[in-house]
Amino acid sequence: MRFKHHIFVCENVRGEDDPKGCCARKGSAEIRQAMKQEIKQRGLRGTVRANQSGCLDACEYGPSVVVYPEGVWYGGVQPEDVPEIIDSHILGGKPVERLRIKDPKYQ
Repeated sequence: MRFKHHIFVCENVRGEDDPKGCCARKGSAEIRQAMKQEIKQRGLRGTVRANQSGCLDACEYGPSVVVYPEGVWYGGVQPEDVPEIIDSHILGGKPVERLRIKDPKYQ
């Protein structure tokens, strides 16, 4: 298996007047950079990959992040949450419940 985990960070951009809003305007690029930095610092390159994503259709919960293969959806993620996601979920196998999107369609 090439990667044990794929972390997709929505960096979709919408117009400022769009009622859905967009993850890019909520700081998602910084979140992806923090993910990449943590992955590199912890020696996880080659087993964990943080990718930029287009719209994940979870705009109202943004910035949104999804981790595969588990299909765990996170919302309202901030750069300071990244070490916890890596420690608890990626390394420990336990999703960060306080950041999970509670909407049943993301469970």
